[in-house]
Amino acid sequence: MAIATTIPTAPQNSSNKGVLCGTRKLSTPTLFPDVPVQRDSGSSALQPPGSRPERVGLARLASSSPLADAKRGTEYFLLPVRSILNRCDSERVPFSWTVNPYRGCEFGCQYCYARYTHEFMELDSADFESKIYVKQDCGPLAGRDLATEKVQGEHIAIGTATDPYQPAEREYGATRAILEEMTKRKGLSVSITTKSNLVVRDLDLFLRIAEHSVIQVNLSITTLRRRLARMLEPRAPRPDLRLEAVRQLRRAGIAAGVLAMPVLPGLTDSEADLDALACAAREAGAQWFAARVVFLMPSAQKQFLPFLEAKFPKLTGRYREWFLRSSYAPEAYQREISVRVAALRKKYSLGSRPTESAQPQQGVPQMTLGFELNPAP
Repeated sequence: MAIATTIPTAPQNSSNKGVLCGTRKLSTPTLFPDVPVQRDSGSSALQPPGSRPERVGLARLASSSPLADAKRGTEYFLLPVRSILNRCDSERVPFSWTVNPYRGCEFGCQYCYARYTHEFMELDSADFESKIYVKQDCGPLAGRDLATEKVQGEHIAIGTATDPYQPAEREYGATRAILEEMTKRKGLSVSITTKSNLVVRDLDLFLRIAEHSVIQVNLSITTLRRRLARMLEPRAPRPDLRLEAVRQLRRAGIAAGVLAMPVLPGLTDSEADLDALACAAREAGAQWFAARVVFLMPSAQKQFLPFLEAKFPKLTGRYREWFLRSSYAPEAYQREISVRVAALRKKYSLGSRPTESAQPQQGVPQMTLGFELNPAP
């Protein structure tokens, strides 16, 4: 099926005319953000009729976004935006710009930290995998954003909050439209993070980008155990398919590695499990292997803790003890995982970040990305 590289425009009517007027620039959350103030997504139900304030900003855009399609129990909406590249000012991450072509993610990972982003649209975090917002006009907007001097020499990370190769990409092609614009620019530094083997569909674009820019691809794999992976990440491709994607990328000469993110205490953190994953990454040709312990803010806990109670009740007490006080695991545990992963990198001769081999053919300076686990302050 042909991929639409420009998101279809919704039919105009009296209810959605002027949606683009007076909107604010939308800020996409970073990969590991500071914990935001949590909203009580159910409080509006307690307000008297007519007392709810009028939606503004992103919530207003979301409420007026037309329904484009509905299938597999998921609704897809077309979201008008004013920018595709979003500035990231967090000191916790090694990139300056983020790109998330979609809001919401159909993979439905039980632990996903980004669920809170739906609350910005006055939606419940539980709607994160069932109400997907496709950003409109990704290609033209990305072309405009990339033309500005401010992005030159700074790293652009694609897929920091929602997966750029989730099922919606097959139909809407928002990610591919952005990559096509990147093929027209020189001197970019780009990374892509995904749980999907659909990423190999765009090998032709990666090779064109690599001629004059730096591009790296991260495949996120939490466990090699298929049954556990299906429970944790209900609609994501199997772990073996993701490893095969790494293999295909490397055969084509594209820099690629594996991110064991997140590491889940009591579920995916054993020495045997992490060793098997690091070994498989090496066999697939991965150049780096990195890990980070799960980050469980309240919106994610609302989904993940009931899941644990139902499937792994013996772990619930530990998670409540650790994460109800903080969204981060204890520092001692984080250090333990860091040491374990460092030993595995040494054992299998894997790097902790993209390597010199990722340099573009025309000598654009290589940007190193620090993916090593650093305990939260």
